[in-house]
Amino acid sequence: MLLGILLIYLVMGSCAGVLAGLLGIGGGAVLVPGLLAVFALQGVEAPAMVHQAIATSLACVVFTALSSIRAHHRRGSVDWRLVARLAPGLLTGSLLGAVVADQINGLVLQRIFGAAALLIGLRMVFQRGADGGRLNLPGRVGLTVTGTGIGGLSALIGIGGGSLTVPWLSASRVPMVRAVGTSAACGLPIALAGVAGFVLTGWQEPGRMPHSIGYVLWPAVIGITVASMLAAPVGARLAHWLPARQLKRGFGVLLCVIGLRLAFAA
Repeated sequence: MLLGILLIYLVMGSCAGVLAGLLGIGGGAVLVPGLLAVFALQGVEAPAMVHQAIATSLACVVFTALSSIRAHHRRGSVDWRLVARLAPGLLTGSLLGAVVADQINGLVLQRIFGAAALLIGLRMVFQRGADGGRLNLPGRVGLTVTGTGIGGLSALIGIGGGSLTVPWLSASRVPMVRAVGTSAACGLPIALAGVAGFVLTGWQEPGRMPHSIGYVLWPAVIGITVASMLAAPVGARLAHWLPARQLKRGFGVLLCVIGLRLAFAA
């Protein structure tokens, strides 16, 4: 059983890594439902199961983002100036999101994740590409507010923010490849602040699984990140020659399926 669980973690990590490099996401949209499925397979019924899936997903995003950022930076597709202007809001929002998540019932939190994934997926499927033309980004205050919103929702549902950041950057007329690289870099402050929040709020939670620090389940983090960090550069290479619009729509469909499944699960 333990070997089988480890293999599942490795497969999940590979998928998350490729998605991180390919679409600029942290992989949390896949990791959260995947972790919940693994917990169910193990027969885990811990009261904090959903919170642990979200916190563990964010911890994995930290390492996946590092690998993805390195790959995109080498290809010159990260707008570091924009990342720096978004970072204060991303950090603040993510920390607040983790604190808010701690106050929400696990099933409600799962359904929030499902609804958010469904809405993001629909947007990615139907949003028309806006590559080219003059950039349409807000000023410093607008970027801080936007970063806070993206960071807060990302920490609340355990994603690195790419599922929100990439569509927003694309709608702001940032070229898709640059939007993916910049989004990957934005995922790091979101994940770091979110993990800090979940470690603090879950420090004395009695319903945690063994080998957890706060809400973060570290055996899962290790298994997933080993594979994801190896797979992220592969996704980054694919992002530079696969059709951007089809990639976005394909992942949007996947998010819709995951969102429906979690939003209506008992």
